[in-house]
Amino acid sequence: MTAGDARPPTFTGPRDPGDAWAVGPDGTRMWGLFGSAGLLAVDRARGVLLQHRAVWSHYGGTWGIPGGARHEGESAVAAALRESHEEAGVPADALEPLFTRVLDLGFWTYTTAVAWTTHGFEPEVRDAESLDLAWVPLEEVDRLPLHPHFGEAWPLLRSMIRHRPALVVDAANVVGSRPDGWWKDRAGAACRLLDALAPAVADGLPAGLLGMDAHTAWPHTVVVLEGAAKAAAGTTAPRLEVARAGGTGDDEIVARVEALMQDDGGAPVTVATSDRGLRQRVEELGARSIGAGALRDVLDSRA
Repeated sequence: MTAGDARPPTFTGPRDPGDAWAVGPDGTRMWGLFGSAGLLAVDRARGVLLQHRAVWSHYGGTWGIPGGARHEGESAVAAALRESHEEAGVPADALEPLFTRVLDLGFWTYTTAVAWTTHGFEPEVRDAESLDLAWVPLEEVDRLPLHPHFGEAWPLLRSMIRHRPALVVDAANVVGSRPDGWWKDRAGAACRLLDALAPAVADGLPAGLLGMDAHTAWPHTVVVLEGAAKAAAGTTAPRLEVARAGGTGDDEIVARVEALMQDDGGAPVTVATSDRGLRQRVEELGARSIGAGALRDVLDSRA
């Protein structure tokens, strides 16, 4: 179910409090008392998974994404995964999160969770909310009669779904931005940074930190260590890579930025450093930069 559906589905089991209308100050009704969410699954070979909506629904006969009302206490991403599984048989273990984008009407939100597929699967119609489900090549999406809300969002979504954003962290500069005794134990300070980054990267970072017009993003993150910090123990976390510089940390960061931009042309790359010279070097390559404090603020907010 998506924004403004004409009527709720028929429930055959216990009804969650979220399966109800949210009513705005002007009387506008949106389905999902706690908001709604949907999944835009992206198979980079076949396109995006779209749902041909049942004719009885609001904007019936149009194409959109599987989704529905969030349950009480349920995160938007969890709701998108649950609804897409219930409606289209999408297996959660076949998805890798990319970013989320939120439509916020004040009294109600709709979250689009975007994910890449990690292996192929075929969707299946599992309830009366779908006439059909199909993988649609990106260049053919605009040819379909799209649900108006999805149609409005599609141009921006399309511009961001081809590439995973990347974050390259100048560990020496980020660690050195705080006088916490790091100079006594550079490896230990690097370990603390990695320990803070791992869960943040796994849960998703604020997309604005990466220059994206979205809510949360899951970037490929490279932490560059140099000098004594290279003795820091590595960490195992999704999408988090530790690079130990053979020469200077700055040169390693520039090389990583060049490689990322070459290997995945068009991918947005952000470098976290307050070093002016390094920021100039990476920006000349087409990357963007943020200060060490901006990254620190995000990590501190999670502490």
